[in-house]
Amino acid sequence: MQGVRESEEGFRHGRKTDVSPGPLSSASGSTEDISDRGEYGSSENHVFSDPVVAGRWRQICEQAKYENRHRFDPSYQWTAEEELKLVRRIDQRIMVWAWLMFCAMDLHRRNINRAISDNMLEEIGMNTNDFNTGQTIFLTRHWFRGKNGWFSEHEEYIIVNRLLRDDPSKGDMNNREGVGPALLWKVIQEWEMWPLYLVGLLVYIPPSPVNTYLSFILRQMGFSVFHANLLAIPSQFLFAVNLLIITWVSSRFKERAIVSSTFSIWMFPWILALVVLPSTANPWVRYALLTGFLSYLYCHAILVGWNAKNSNAVRTRAVSAALYNMFVQTGNIVGVNIYRDEDKPLYYTGNKVLLGLTSFNILLFYMVKAFYLWRNRVRDRKWNAMSAEEQETYVLTTKDEGLKRLDFRFAH
Repeated sequence: MQGVRESEEGFRHGRKTDVSPGPLSSASGSTEDISDRGEYGSSENHVFSDPVVAGRWRQICEQAKYENRHRFDPSYQWTAEEELKLVRRIDQRIMVWAWLMFCAMDLHRRNINRAISDNMLEEIGMNTNDFNTGQTIFLTRHWFRGKNGWFSEHEEYIIVNRLLRDDPSKGDMNNREGVGPALLWKVIQEWEMWPLYLVGLLVYIPPSPVNTYLSFILRQMGFSVFHANLLAIPSQFLFAVNLLIITWVSSRFKERAIVSSTFSIWMFPWILALVVLPSTANPWVRYALLTGFLSYLYCHAILVGWNAKNSNAVRTRAVSAALYNMFVQTGNIVGVNIYRDEDKPLYYTGNKVLLGLTSFNILLFYMVKAFYLWRNRVRDRKWNAMSAEEQETYVLTTKDEGLKRLDFRFAH
């Protein structure tokens, strides 16, 4: 097992296909280098290069009835051009359309019942039976998909083997397995995931009440209903642009905690200005501050990916994603109750609370980073205290799973 004998530096920062302490390697950089450094194509030196390791993971995939196990081939080779073409195809033909269909689904389920209450059927020349037929087609069309799949056999081999070589744990469960109470409790007990849950609970609270009450505040400042709604558009546009920027920066520099902290750092001067701004200030000045505050660098995509990466197992990832989202929604519930009726119209007391939370959240990101650095150092000491033979034996025989493995390193 060549990867086991590599230096600590390669173990912590190298690609899984180059160096690793075992089949699960480091989450702090290895699984993402392929897209960030342009290292596409197969390699002869990867996590399954050792036949013993390959055989072990083949057995795991068979026991789990992993649905793509028939494409698992440690000796399979492909070019960088073929992989790049396939990645672009997935992005363009699947991800874009998945996004569009989700938007359409959300619009449909939120709007169609309201639309028929406003004479829609009469206006487009339909009756109730026509509408029911359309609804039936919409809900059952996916049953009648075509016989041909989206990818050729060669492309399926590339996808499956790239996925498993970067993270073998994705083959230890199939997509038809459920999550029982025992597994749910086991994941809840994964205490090393709780710092990310705490981040999800707290960091989204500050923008929540401001976003909810923006139009109302503008109305209290003397703007009409039309103008109050119109003036909410710039902050939403800048919010979308900044979301793309911060996510790209995090991916480009392989940094999560520090980049995510700019979410709160951005909001700090704006909310501070709103706290000290006198009530007699020009309404346009207050509007500019509110717009700047709500144009924040939204780090949600980074945190979702961070949570998934640190889960390091399909089972844990499925539950931890739900737990993280539950904490986010709980934070939103807290957020919408910060502005109180006795504090209107400018909510100075509420803004002071938001200022305090924003200040704490800046520190929270750095505390979470320090926590995961500490956990990685603890594992480094344990791993490096083992001989090469002991490391090989551990990799092949350990009962540790997911983020409990000594050869796994947390992303931060």
